[in-house]
Amino acid sequence: MRRAELGDVDCGIAQALGVLGDWWTFLIVREVAGGTTRFDAMQRELGVSRRALTERLAGLVEHGVLHRRPYSAHPPRHDYLLTVKGEALLPVLVALQDWGTRHVMGDGALTATAGADSAEARRVHRLVGRRVPEMTLRRHDGGAEPPAVPDRWTVLYLFPGAFAPGGQGLPPGWGEIPGAVGCTLESRTYADRHARFRAAGAEVRGVSTQRPDQLRAFAEHARLPYPLLSDEDGRLAAGLLLPTFRAGGVARLKRLTLLVDPESVVRAVQFPVTDPAGSVDEMLDQVRRRASR
Repeated sequence: MRRAELGDVDCGIAQALGVLGDWWTFLIVREVAGGTTRFDAMQRELGVSRRALTERLAGLVEHGVLHRRPYSAHPPRHDYLLTVKGEALLPVLVALQDWGTRHVMGDGALTATAGADSAEARRVHRLVGRRVPEMTLRRHDGGAEPPAVPDRWTVLYLFPGAFAPGGQGLPPGWGEIPGAVGCTLESRTYADRHARFRAAGAEVRGVSTQRPDQLRAFAEHARLPYPLLSDEDGRLAAGLLLPTFRAGGVARLKRLTLLVDPESVVRAVQFPVTDPAGSVDEMLDQVRRRASR
C-alpha cells in the first residue's frame, strides 16, 4: 500500500506504515543497520524470496530510506545503505526490540539486566564472531570515533547511565530498577585499571545513550582517562541488537561488555553483568589471554 492510498493523510503513523509496508521491511532495515548491505547476504540472513526482497529494497530506495552504492560494474551490484532518513528509523527499531523483549517475550517488568538463560542473553552471546558495524559515535569531549579502536583490541563497556553530582538528576525510581545501579563504580574501576588494560594491549571505551554533554560532566567528575561515547541516536544499539530498557523517558543500554579484536570482530561478551566492579577484573584477564596471543 502506498501513502497516497491511505485515507488518514494527517496521521504520521498511517503515513509511516505506507512507506514501511510490512514486517519484512523492518527486518531489511535491521539487517542494513547491522552491516548486511548486499543483496545475496541479506537474502541468506532473512530467508526471503529474491522477488520479495527486490520489491522491498526498491520501495525503500524510492522512499529515500536506503540509497544504493555501486561496488561492481560488471555485473552491476550495489550495497544498500541507510540514508539520513533511514537512520532516523533506528530509535524505532530499538523501541520495537525493547517492547518485544519486555511485553511479548517477557512479563512486562522493567529491568536493566536479564537472566543468564534469557532470550536477551542468548542473542547477545551470539555476537561473538560478529563484526561491529561501521559508524562513528560522538565522544564526551566533542570528538567522534568508531566504537572499536582501529588496529587495537577494544573493551566496550555499555552502561545504562552515569550522573555527576549537581547535574542531571537520577531518573525517577532509578534505584528500584534491577541492574541500573553501579555505573559509577564500574567506570571508576575501569579508570583504576586503565593502565593495566593498555599494558595488556587494549583500549577502554564506555558507551551510553546519554548526550555527550551529560557524559562530559560525568567523565570530568570521575576523572576518567578514557573516552565515553554517546549512542543517543541508537546506531550501535540497533546495529548489534543490544538489549535496552526505558527509564526517565530515554532508551538506555543494559549493562554489558564486549571485547573487540583489532579487526572490529567481537571475541568475548559479558552479559548479564551482576558484579560491575568484579567484571572489570574478569575482562582484564580476558584481554591478557587473548591480546597476547
